[in-house]
Formats: sequence, C-alpha cells, structure tokens
Amino acid sequence: MLKLAQKPGSQKPSSDATPMIAQFLAIKAANPDCLLFYRMGDFYELFFEDAEIASKALGIVLTKRGKFEGNDIPMCGVPIMRSDDYLQKLIGLGHRVAVCEQVEDPIEAKKRGAKSVVKRDVIRLVTPGTITEDQLLEPRRASCFVALARQRLSDESWSYALATVDISTGAFHIGECADMALLAELARLEPREVVISEALNADAALKGMFSDLSLPATAVAFTGEIELSTRKLCAYYGVSTLEGFGALSRAQIAACALALTYVEKTQFGSKPLLSAPVQASAGGVLHIDAATRASLELTRRLSGERDGSLVACIDTTITALGARLLAEHLSGPLTDLAKITARQDAVSWFKDDVAAREDVRKALKHMPDMVRALSRLALERGGPRDLAAIHEGLLAARAVAQRINGAELPRDLQDAVVAAQSADQALAAHLGALLHPELPLNKRDGGFVAEGFDPGLDELRTLRDESRRVIAGMQAEYVDLTQCRQLRVKYNHFLGYFVEVPQTFGERMVQPPLNATFIHRQTMADAMRFTTTNLAEMDAKIASAADKALGLELRHFDEAVARILAAGADIRAASAAMAAIDVAAALAEVAANLGWVRPKLRGDTAFSIQGGRHPVVEAALKAKGQSFVANHCDLSAGVENSVALVTGPNMAGKSTYLRQNALMVILAQMGSFVPADHAEIGIVDKLFSRVGAADDLARGRSTFMVEMVETAAILNQATPQSLVILDEIGRGTATYDGLSIAWASLEHLHDTNRCRTLFATHFHELTKLQGSLKHLTNLTMRVTEWNGDVVFLHEVIAGAANRSYGIQVAKLAGLPRAVIERADELLGELEAGKGKDIDEMLDDLPLFSMRGAPKAPPKPSGPDPLYEALKRMDPDELTPRGALEALYVLKKLL
Repeated sequence: MLKLAQKPGSQKPSSDATPMIAQFLAIKAANPDCLLFYRMGDFYELFFEDAEIASKALGIVLTKRGKFEGNDIPMCGVPIMRSDDYLQKLIGLGHRVAVCEQVEDPIEAKKRGAKSVVKRDVIRLVTPGTITEDQLLEPRRASCFVALARQRLSDESWSYALATVDISTGAFHIGECADMALLAELARLEPREVVISEALNADAALKGMFSDLSLPATAVAFTGEIELSTRKLCAYYGVSTLEGFGALSRAQIAACALALTYVEKTQFGSKPLLSAPVQASAGGVLHIDAATRASLELTRRLSGERDGSLVACIDTTITALGARLLAEHLSGPLTDLAKITARQDAVSWFKDDVAAREDVRKALKHMPDMVRALSRLALERGGPRDLAAIHEGLLAARAVAQRINGAELPRDLQDAVVAAQSADQALAAHLGALLHPELPLNKRDGGFVAEGFDPGLDELRTLRDESRRVIAGMQAEYVDLTQCRQLRVKYNHFLGYFVEVPQTFGERMVQPPLNATFIHRQTMADAMRFTTTNLAEMDAKIASAADKALGLELRHFDEAVARILAAGADIRAASAAMAAIDVAAALAEVAANLGWVRPKLRGDTAFSIQGGRHPVVEAALKAKGQSFVANHCDLSAGVENSVALVTGPNMAGKSTYLRQNALMVILAQMGSFVPADHAEIGIVDKLFSRVGAADDLARGRSTFMVEMVETAAILNQATPQSLVILDEIGRGTATYDGLSIAWASLEHLHDTNRCRTLFATHFHELTKLQGSLKHLTNLTMRVTEWNGDVVFLHEVIAGAANRSYGIQVAKLAGLPRAVIERADELLGELEAGKGKDIDEMLDDLPLFSMRGAPKAPPKPSGPDPLYEALKRMDPDELTPRGALEALYVLKKLL
C-alpha cells in the first residue's frame, strides 16, 4: 500500500554530500514512495535504494558513484531514448516513478559558479493508472484508476462511490454500490490502480480486497469534506454549481474530488482534458461477482492470459477504440431491455447488409486512436504523430459516416453518424496542409511542417540546408589546406561546428603556419578539435536559421493543438461513434461467420436455449477440425423446470454445459448475437457461477472454505431474476457432510431464492428430489461403453446418471493398471454391500485390511500354462496358418 504525501525521505543531505547528491536527496524526500528518475545528460540515473530496486527489476548493472556518510553510493541508469521501455517494465511490476528533469539551461547554472548544480524538479509521477504514452499503454485495453469514497448507511453497512478516470482518453465515470457489491464492481472495472484517502487506508478489509484483485493502492492526504470537494469540482470544470452533473451523493462528490486531487498530484500542473463525470444508472448493469468473472474467463483465463478468454474469441474489432468498447460491454452487460435491443438492432443491420459491413470495416482500418492522441496533446506530451492521428481519424470518421448515411439505420447507428459528421472537417483540412508526409516522433526534432505551408519557414530551411552544404565544402577546403585526409567537420550542442583531427596531426596545427587559420578548442584522448573564423560565422548563421525554423514549426504546432483542443468535444464524440460502429460491425461479423442468432430478450424469467454452444470451446475444436455437440437448456421459471440437476461422469462436459449457458446471458445482454439455433432469455439481474476448485492459502482458506464462501455469497444474494450455475457443491468434505450441504443448498435455491439454476453434482441421491421439489428436473450427460471403456457423447438428455464412471476416467488419465484393477475390485465389493454400515462393509471386504495396506492377490500354484505355451513357440518357424492355430491355442488357455 503506497502513500502519496510530502514527508521526509529516508536519506537526508549531510555535510559530506556533494551538491548533486544533496539535490537528489532533497527531491527524493518530497517523493518518498517513488523511484526517482534523476535526469543527468542523456540518462535518467537512480541512486541509493532506488538504484538497487531498479537494477534488480530491470536487469541492469548496479554501479557506484562517490561516497555518502562513508559508504559507496549505489547507482544505475537508463538512457532517455529508451526510458519508455524501462518505465513500462517498472509500472508493470507495480512501481511508481517520479520523473525529474533539468528545468534550467546548464549554461545558466555555470553563471552561478563552476560547482553550481543545474536546477531539477519532478515534472510528473508515472503510476499504473495515469499512463498516457503510447509505448506504455496497451492499445486494446482501458487504462484507468478508481478513486474510492464511502458514507455510512447504518451501523453495519456502507455505501461506496467509485470515480473511474482514464487519463489516456479523458473518460470520467461515477457510480455507487453497497459494500457487498464493491468487490464485484472493482472486478468489472479492472482498474490499473485504486486511490483512497488516508482514513480508508486504515481499513484492513479493504486492503484484503485490493490484494485479492492484485490492485496497487495509493493513499492520498484527503479529508473528503463536502464543501471543499464541491469547490474543487466546480473550479476544475469552471462551473458555479454541480447540478449539471446530475444528483450526486456526498460520497460521489468526495470520490470525484479525490480523483481530481490525484490527477493534480501526479500531473504537476498539466490539466488532462477530462469529460464531465458521467453517472452510471443504478442497477443498469448485470451484477457479476469476481469469482464468477474468473470462473467464466470473460476477459482473461485463470492463468492470466487473454488468449482463450471470451473477449479474445469474439473480438474482431478493427480499431483500438472499438476493442476497448467491446471489452467494456462484455464486462458490464446491460439490464435495460430497450438499450440492449438498440444494440442488437445495430448488429442486425450490419449482419444483413454485407456490403456496408465490409466497406465500413475497410474504412475503419484507417482510424487511429484519436482520443488518446487528444489526451496527450492536452497534457503537452503529444507530438507531430498525434496531430496526424487527429487528421487521419477525422477523415476516417467522415468516410465511415458517408458510407452508411442515408440508409434506414437503427437509432444507435443514426446517432453515431450524426456524431461523426459533426467533426470539424476544416480542422482536418488544416492539419492535412500542415503536416509533412514523414513525421518525426518528437516535435523538438522539427521537420514536421510540410513544404509550402509557410513560405517564411521554407526560406529559413533553405538557408539552413544551403549553409550545411557550405560546411561540407569547407571541410574539403580544410583537407586540402592541411593535407590531413582524416580531418572532419563535426557538430555537437556544446561546441557547435568544429574541426576534428587525430591528435598526432593536431600538434602540427597549433604551430605556424596552420595556427593562423585554426584556433584550438579542445584536446581529447586521441583527437584535437579546432575552429576557424569562417566556421564560427557559418555556425552562427546555421544555428540562427535552424533555431528560427524550429521556432516557427513549434508555433504552428501550438496553434494546431489549440484548434484541436477547442474541438475536443467533437473529436471525442466522433471517436465514440467510430467505436460503437466498430463494435456493431465486429459482432455482426462474428454472427455471420459462426452462425450465431439474435436472442429474444424478455422482461420475465424465461430461459430457453435450443442448440446452444460454448463459443470458446467450439472455436478451439474447430481449429482442430472437430465439431461441437450442441445442447438445449430450458430453465423457464414458472414452468416445471426452473432448476436443473445435472449428473454424469467427469470429462463428459457438465462444466462446459453450465458455462455456455451463463455465457449466453452475458453475450445476449451485452447486445451480441449468441451461439445457438434459437434463444429466449428473460433479463438476468445477477449472474453467479461456482465452477472449479481452488484454495486461497495466503488468506488461510482451504479449497472447501473457498467453495463455501462463494456458495454463501450466492445463496445470500440471488433473486428470482438471477441465474446460478453450481458445480460439485460439497465435494470438498466428508461424503455425508457434503451430501447434506448440497441437498440443503439445492432446496434453498429452489424454495427461497427461486432463481434459474443449473446444479451439477456427483451425489446421485439428489436426483430423487425431483419427486418432492416441484420445479426441479433431472438432466444427465449421455455416455456409452465400448469394450470396457467409457465413450463421452457430450450430449445432455433428460434423466439421471446411475454411476459416475470415475474408474474409467482414471484409466483415461493414465493411472497404473494395478491401481485401476484394484479400484474396480473394491468398487464392486462396496456396491455389493449397499445398505450396510460403512465400517461393517469394510470389515467384510476379503481383500482389505483396516490394519494395513491392501493385501496382494494370492499367487497361482504350479506353472502358468499360458507362459509355458508361449515358451515352446518359435515365431521364426511358424507359417501363417500355424500362427493362426497357435493364437487359437493361446486364447483357450486364457
């Protein structure tokens, strides 16, 4: 848990500290919880403990520089040109970095004295949730932080407000939830970082929650006082009242103010172009808790990889904007039937109009990430390529809108076309005329303004470039004069243009007659440097022309940025429109290519899937040339089957069947088509999944304890509008305990929660409950046996399994043959003794001793006839007919 506050550092300047080290320690003291990137020339250097941490994290050499208090000072550094690569790695490991730059010209520092230190200061803090650089961001993933505030509802409950800010895009959302739903909400948002006040930092339960989600947390000195928070919000947005933002609660106002406080502390005066806080509608999003998200592998697999997740399976978006919106829709499916229908209409339109879909997706390939470019420009971190991104994005938005404008579009697509057409095309034309076809990464490098845009700039460039050709001629002249073929005219920022020759020849140039032309400037280890009167004059001309040219280019850059920021709202709207169009077209592409259908969503509790398939598993099987076995599911509450009890062996596909029906709800309520032949789904308010087993040793929880905690959350929260899928409840404890827990849980879901439920179990005794529980139906996985082996058909049928085929599955897993045979023998004895007390059954087993290990089967007496027959045979002398006769003889001996 990090704490962002101004406090003394662990090292303090002392009398033996050099001026530079004293400066480092003073700046470090103001930023104690960050690694300090201290600018020295072309490197960012780290010292003391920072150097040791960075050296280990980055795998770079740890050196030393001078002494402090009698000890060597550890040091390591990274080149500025590659600093983004190192920052990305440090941020990925959860570190925060304070970037300390030189804020003074070294020449000015020398005027104060030879030992004066260049002034330096921290210009920004780089944290996991406040990254804006393209090189540090994942293009297809949002990068946000969440600021938390809370207010007490009663002695035992709190309400939490969550202000979610993505500085890289300017998005600002505000929501509120009960304390029981906080973990689920954080899991949905997937922030890179969470920000809390120092008061909340003392809450151990919150710390445990952040740890569960592997969330870096930062504590900020913040009181949350309502009047101060209100003033901060009003000042940031330049308004006199917050009424325009909707009815914000005290906690929401505090969370927004905390978010802005953190922005100010990390950006050091740079003001991000944040949108006004947008409130999420209460209950407008399908509730999916953290355990369910992990179980269903919505955005990443349990191993943490994106490949193999649901989002990877359905993401055919063209743009980074669309990919982030698709992930947002998948993480937060809607519960508003009208909004879901509007999204479905957009997907249907693109699915039906193949030509329009193909043309739009082709045009979207030219759509850059405008909104992130806009954010960098607002923070004064943008470059010429960000200007180009705005230019290309405006043109692409116009092209997409023109392609589908005039058609009979559904409401969402109509709105998107209007937003795209509102983008400033005059700005696009200006940027098109301004920018050179080949752009540098940084504006300070110049050369990004196109020829012909500014005649005055063209003249300065001609003078600069012509002067450089003159420099090349002067080099040839000096070579002829000195007869030194190694002579070169070079340039650096300290000396300007200079003549460099090998040291042995340089000794002649300080002597007459050459010293009349060449003026000695610097002696190196193996070279000497000189200047001439003509070279110095030409250097001044070139520097003047280059400086003036760069100054003009930077002025044009600033003017373009000002125009872009003035059109920021329209650019954001166009970006959002392109993202929505991209998502709709991408989902239509998936539906068309994979044979998905539009689900019929209803306001009741219906649930009927015909020919349903698991999208991820089906894709994996298709890649192997195999087909997926589709299955039906009917959980229509109010009919005789709102709860389905699923039995059958492991490996038969129970977990896949359970998960695919849960994924069907998520896909349907995010506005997508679904992998089925037909689907009717009543809107689900909460989705719970308890599939699979894992322990939590770090928090002292066994596998069974984790299972019970997750089951308790389901039984305490599920409503009649919910969907619950449960797998193997009670299998982590003794047989009778587990059976009792599963029995009672099933009854509670049926009688109290009354929700649509899929309940998979190996407790076959539960199948008898169909006679007593009115809305319970039995389903089983169809299997068959062939030559003693079990064959899984992956088909769900009505009925109950009478065995689990566990030994057959163990055989497939590769258990030793002796173990399989022994287990089969014991199973037969145990099943033959059904109805007896377990201890009595074990005492009756002839091959089992309670006092030791299983006894070995008795050895046969006398020679083995099969062995003797094989011993007498000589394969080399057998004819084909004789071999066949021998085989019959051996078969009789078995």
